[in-house]
Amino acid sequence: MEDLQDFLKGKKYKKIKFTILKTQHLLIKASINTVKGTFILDTGASNSCVGLEGIEKFQLFAENSETKAAGAGAIGMDTQLSKNNKLQLSRWKTSDFNLIIFNMSHVNEALRLYKTKPVDGIIGADILLNGKAIIDYSNHYLYLL
Repeated sequence: MEDLQDFLKGKKYKKIKFTILKTQHLLIKASINTVKGTFILDTGASNSCVGLEGIEKFQLFAENSETKAAGAGAIGMDTQLSKNNKLQLSRWKTSDFNLIIFNMSHVNEALRLYKTKPVDGIIGADILLNGKAIIDYSNHYLYLL
């Protein structure tokens, strides 16, 4: 029987490795506008996002947004929006990538409590849906088409 990896490769899916943190979060490496960063892979996050520090780091053009962010124990946070960015996860790429920008200090503080390094942002369901994602938890791979 053909294994999942070979089947998905035949369908032109790209394989992306992730690691599992002590907190049980999935950690993935990505580049935004050719700048490397670390991100939590979060199936429950509706949109991908970066912290305020990401504006300079990833060379983002940020505009104010009416949308309020909520999650990870925080609600009603002001956000900004950055449109038309380039995202690369291993060999998978998109060049029309929008990001929500907000204060992620509460996320990174929670990670620090577990002696885990801070992250630059979150890869959310917007990318997972766009890439027709398949997550192989047992082998620690994300597959995107």
